Amino acid sequence: MALPENCEVLARKEIAESKPPVFKFRSPRDTLIEGGFIIIGEEFRDVIGPKPELECILRNDKYPFAHEAGVYIESTGEVFITSNQFKVNGEKKIQLSKFQKQAGGWECIEIETDVLMGNGGVNYKDGILFCAQGTFTDPGGLIFMEPTPPYKTRTILSNYHGRWFNSVNDVVIHTDGSIWFTDPTYGFEQNIRPHPQLPRQVYRYDPKTGDIRAVADGICRPNGLCFSPDEKTMYITDTDGVHGIGGYGGVYELNRPASIYAFDIIERHGAQFLANKRLFAFADDGIPDGIKCDLDGNVYSGCGDGVHVWSPGGSLIGKIYFPGGCANFCFGKDGEVFCLNESKVWRAKFDSKTKGALLRI
Repeated sequence: MALPENCEVLARKEIAESKPPVFKFRSPRDTLIEGGFIIIGEEFRDVIGPKPELECILRNDKYPFAHEAGVYIESTGEVFITSNQFKVNGEKKIQLSKFQKQAGGWECIEIETDVLMGNGGVNYKDGILFCAQGTFTDPGGLIFMEPTPPYKTRTILSNYHGRWFNSVNDVVIHTDGSIWFTDPTYGFEQNIRPHPQLPRQVYRYDPKTGDIRAVADGICRPNGLCFSPDEKTMYITDTDGVHGIGGYGGVYELNRPASIYAFDIIERHGAQFLANKRLFAFADDGIPDGIKCDLDGNVYSGCGDGVHVWSPGGSLIGKIYFPGGCANFCFGKDGEVFCLNESKVWRAKFDSKTKGALLRI
């Protein structure tokens, strides 16, 4: 089968045997200048199919509008996103938006809502559950938002037994209705939140009973999280490789974790726990931020040069490559993947049999 022009094969055995110079920060590739697909393991060909597509569908150079969340609404084809931080009249702001394909092309619309310093998000009931990092005067937490105007909101969770969370980052829903989320200290480091009142942890919340439990610690900066398709494994990213100092969040250190950990989800005394923590993967470029699985159990994460894809066994098999990398992304339907690239949104189109495990469409 001929290799599509937007694909490149990396001979990983030859690379492993080569003697590269001392590592420096990578420049954009000389090939795939307009983005494309890097095939590292043959399994990736089955993921992308014979005619994968990659296109930049939106661009906004005024501010980094496409940073986090990425919540696809099947009924409308809309994707809800949150921006990175930018300043308006000297004050830091995060803007919520949504984009959708219209007759004349893709259109992005800003949304005004009271989700304060929003970050990750997930489909929840008939709307969206956002992570609100909060401010110096508002605790933030988990905020439910209706997906239609006037985008009404209500707080689902704002504290851990009276203590404020640090800056809730990302969230996922188990099929039993429980809500699992991460809480690193980026808000404090980026000077939008007060001094931490809790360790950097992962939590499980039962909205039916109000039970809130810490289920994992010992992760330097817990960030993205997702379940395997059978919900027997939870994957959690550690983005300690990038950390904030003095209000800035862009210090990148190569010798710190840029890792994905896997945990077994077990039951003891009628309660779910995370057990048997193990290193699943380490990102070779940037940090693994948002994370998702497809229905075959492959693991995807937004990294420094695009979206990396690992097999269920932890082998890097391929990348959706584009300069500038990706903090988060989401699956659409029939093999679509929407990648958030700060000032751009990229749409990848795989074989239609490749489907995200979250929505299974």
